[in-house]
Amino acid sequence: MSFLQTYDPLGSPLLSTLLAALPLLLLIYLLAAHPWHDREGRRQRGIGAPRAAFIASLVSLAMAVLVLGMPFPAAGASLVYGALSGLFPIGWVLVAAMFLYTLTVVTGQFDVVRESIVAVSADRRIQVLISAFALGSFLEGAAGFGIPVAIAGAMMVGLGFRPFQAAVLNLLANSVPVAFGAIGTPVLTLGAVTNLDPNRLGALSALQLAPFCLVTPFLVITVMVKMDRKPFRKVLEVWPALLVSGVTFTLGEYLTAAYLGPGLVGILGGLVTLVALLALLTVWRPAAPYDCDPIAASAPARRLAPMAGGAGSSGRTRAAVVRAWLPWVLLTLFVFLWGQPSVKAALERPVAGIPTVLRWSVPFLDQAVYRMPPVVAEPTAEPAVYTLNWLSSPGTAIFLAALVAGLCLGTTPAQWKETVVRTAQRMRGPLTTVAMVLGFSYLTRYTGADGILGLAFTRTGWLYPFFAPLLGWIGVFITGSDTSANAMFGSLQQITARQLGLDEYLIVSANSVGGCTGKLLSAQSIVVATAATYEDRQEAAGAVGSILRAVAGYSLAMAVISGLIVMALAYLAPGLIH
Repeated sequence: MSFLQTYDPLGSPLLSTLLAALPLLLLIYLLAAHPWHDREGRRQRGIGAPRAAFIASLVSLAMAVLVLGMPFPAAGASLVYGALSGLFPIGWVLVAAMFLYTLTVVTGQFDVVRESIVAVSADRRIQVLISAFALGSFLEGAAGFGIPVAIAGAMMVGLGFRPFQAAVLNLLANSVPVAFGAIGTPVLTLGAVTNLDPNRLGALSALQLAPFCLVTPFLVITVMVKMDRKPFRKVLEVWPALLVSGVTFTLGEYLTAAYLGPGLVGILGGLVTLVALLALLTVWRPAAPYDCDPIAASAPARRLAPMAGGAGSSGRTRAAVVRAWLPWVLLTLFVFLWGQPSVKAALERPVAGIPTVLRWSVPFLDQAVYRMPPVVAEPTAEPAVYTLNWLSSPGTAIFLAALVAGLCLGTTPAQWKETVVRTAQRMRGPLTTVAMVLGFSYLTRYTGADGILGLAFTRTGWLYPFFAPLLGWIGVFITGSDTSANAMFGSLQQITARQLGLDEYLIVSANSVGGCTGKLLSAQSIVVATAATYEDRQEAAGAVGSILRAVAGYSLAMAVISGLIVMALAYLAPGLIH
């Protein structure tokens, strides 16, 4: 039975928009504001993400069936489809990344890595720029899928950062490279759904992101200093590093997008920033030290303990340092290779007659839900095919890197067992959370609630350029993915731009840029951050609301600024977009 999405079920655009927004607003409220009391009687705000997503999903399910007229089997199937997509590939990426990190801790190699980073700079401000911003941008460009936040977040906790602080700083740092994540997949998807030149879309996206690229290092360190309750001069003390980071990343991202296309933007942007920072540190060091926050010093971040027989803590030789960094080098190499189209195609061919890609047409959903005008140009059946590409998945690349690294390091059977046990114990809660959040996201998409929200912005007339990035912001908040948001709203952005006589390249690219600002607020991103930084799964679940509240203001402010930039490009400086 087919379901034709309807975008004004209540006969009033305002009421229909409020109806569509209800489950999303409920999810935000439950995650960030719902009051409750813990066992000690203390008042807390925000319930665990799995419960919040489950309640919001029930409301969305009831709305889909009772108001929108969606058949219950289709609604239920979309919920299951999303949950499965949360477990694979996203959950698999998280498990593999945590497996590799835990392996380095269990074998004692992470102690060596930590000491080598401290040897480059013991200043925590510089460590954040290197790990969260430069390395995180490189990993985003190479792989995406939450890998940057997972890897850099775990590394920062290992360096002694508090889990909450590491999560917030990584979410902020990871915002600007998102449009070009996973070898430019978001921009390439925009080009595919709109038949527009992805190279020009990428160049315009980089142009809109340039102001954010410049100020993000400054923002991240400012937030860090504020969280540590230190004076603002602690930010200004590292202005050379902030300037070098911002300028090199901005130039690296824009020039790569303008002349080489979207595929290498994040990779080269992060790489040139890392090299520039390391070069700067050979001739400059912060004049004043950045002492540890007294709160953090009195309650140090909880870290996994290495097993007996791991590396010691002093007298490192260069060979020992290289050996300790081997897992991370292999991670980068494997993830980069897996991201290449030719390698991906080869990995999806059967191996010895065994299929490496399994596809399952979701019953009651595949080709049964139709997107309708004006969200799309003509009625379009929505595919719902669950794909299990077990070999070409980025998670498999990370897992294989961990296996190779473990063999090279001479990991003992006891250490392998300990790594598996610790990873399994740590990831049970996050996997449940990711599955529930993605189930809610897919249900929102297939009911057409996302289309109702999107159409609300198209009624803003000449103000539409301001709201175009906000549409991308909503898309990423719903799906947790800039690629998914572009597939969801790219066509709608193009249709609206043509109707209003606006430059379609500018408006379409604004969708991806707005998605960058929404990435740090999406429940999926926050769950990844907590999974990477918190060892205790109950603490991780309880921290989701606190982290959401901490980043919400920055996310909204960035979205508003992005809208103003698009307005300026559309009406005040149209020559810059041609």
